[in-house]
Amino acid sequence: MIKHKGFPSRMPGTDFQFTVRHFKNKVPPIIERKRKFDALPIHVKADKTFLKCLIDHFGHEPFVRGNLDTARLSWLFGSEVLPADEKFSPTDYNSLLKIDFDIVKSKYPDLID
Repeated sequence: MIKHKGFPSRMPGTDFQFTVRHFKNKVPPIIERKRKFDALPIHVKADKTFLKCLIDHFGHEPFVRGNLDTARLSWLFGSEVLPADEKFSPTDYNSLLKIDFDIVKSKYPDLID
C-alpha cells in the first residue's frame, strides 16, 4: 500500500481520519455514498477539507488510492472523485482516482485557487 507522504492524517482539531496507517488483508471497498441534505455541518466540513487536501496534494493528476481513508473517499466517490481508468477496482489499494474539477467548481468554487 502506497503511503502518501505529506498528506494530512486527519482534519485538524477532530478525529475525522483522512489516511489509514495499516494495510488490511481484506481491502475495504470504495462505494458511492451521498450526504443527505440534513447532514451535520461538521461532516460536510470534513468532506470539504478532505477534498481540499486532495486538490492541494494531487491537483489534476491521477493518484493512487493507497492509504487514503476508504470511508472519506466513499463520500466523494462518483461525484468529486472518479476512477481514473477502466481498470479501477474498488478493493485495490493501487487503483487510480482523479478529481472531477468541473463538479468541484460547481459545488465548491471556493476550493479552486
